[in-house]
Amino acid sequence: MNILALNAGSSSLKFRLFAVEGGTETMLTEGEAERVGEEALSAAAKKAIDQCKPFGIDAVAHRLVHGGSKFTSATRVSPDMLDELKMLKGLDPLHNPGEIGLIEATQKLLPDVPEVACFDTAFHRTLPEVAYTYALPHDLAEKFGLRRYGFHGLSHQYVSERLLECLGRDAKGTRLITCHLGSGASVCAEKDGESVDTSMGMTPLEGLVMGTRSGDVDPGLLLYLLREQNMTAEQLDGLLNKQSGLLGVSGVGSDMRDLEKAAGEGNAPAELALALFAYRVRKYLGAYAAALGGLDAVAFTGGIGERSPAMRGRICAGLEFLGVRLEADANTVASGKDAVRISSPDSSVAVWVIPTDEERQMAREVVGVLGA
Repeated sequence: MNILALNAGSSSLKFRLFAVEGGTETMLTEGEAERVGEEALSAAAKKAIDQCKPFGIDAVAHRLVHGGSKFTSATRVSPDMLDELKMLKGLDPLHNPGEIGLIEATQKLLPDVPEVACFDTAFHRTLPEVAYTYALPHDLAEKFGLRRYGFHGLSHQYVSERLLECLGRDAKGTRLITCHLGSGASVCAEKDGESVDTSMGMTPLEGLVMGTRSGDVDPGLLLYLLREQNMTAEQLDGLLNKQSGLLGVSGVGSDMRDLEKAAGEGNAPAELALALFAYRVRKYLGAYAAALGGLDAVAFTGGIGERSPAMRGRICAGLEFLGVRLEADANTVASGKDAVRISSPDSSVAVWVIPTDEERQMAREVVGVLGA
């Protein structure tokens, strides 16, 4: 079975075509279109399909960021399913509308090929009530679906399963934390191979400091801006999602490489942005170790997690009380190309760098839905 995985972001489309046989995924071809708006995703999809058609396409996998409470596992696309999905647009107006449009465009291009929607929220369906509940009036929360959903689930699931392989352990009895650190960033606590807490909430805005997103802020701060500074909801949206995070604090940019260069040259705001990013991740690591009742291993993934030894070092500094000790040389050379252990032999917590592979995880979920 040849499976085309289409991974759409807010302004990009990555694709990979896998031949799946006997539980093994072999990549046949891949590509990426960057800086494409919602209206251009269908054109990018056509180019991807044209590139893959010579190999044959038996199924298509789509990454959907938000499945709400309705979609808690990968789901075959159907007209009824699409109607239900459209009702969730308001939960993630940045991603879901474009992703739904991409599905509809792909159906026209490949009308006889089955399609499967793979949800980033699905891995977090196992969050316990105490972890997903906001302290709001129960009836209000129930009526409007006001709860924590979590995101980056495809990445967290792939990396946690890969980490277990690296450790040579079954999921049962394990306490892991996976750190997906990129322009969007989140941390996930996994017990017995299942997500039990994660830093993103009802939307991908909660939690860590990110490239242009603020992460955790006092809700009273938002009320202040609305009431006292007369900001509109649209202005707040832009402030929190596009003007904050590493970009807002540093004034330099949101790219970790640029910030590390500027900080090395003595730029104080850039240094503060780096310190804040590391502090927030380190704080979540400590909190999740407590939530798990201990910690066996940590994995870093995502663009920053895989390729910034300096940031990994900043995050882990001060976690020695948990048993986390990095091996400096191993950390320095780990580039995210392969799974590499970067903790020292005397570290009671294993620390790994593991490259994520959302598209491969999507292909696996298609097999789970359609069969081999």
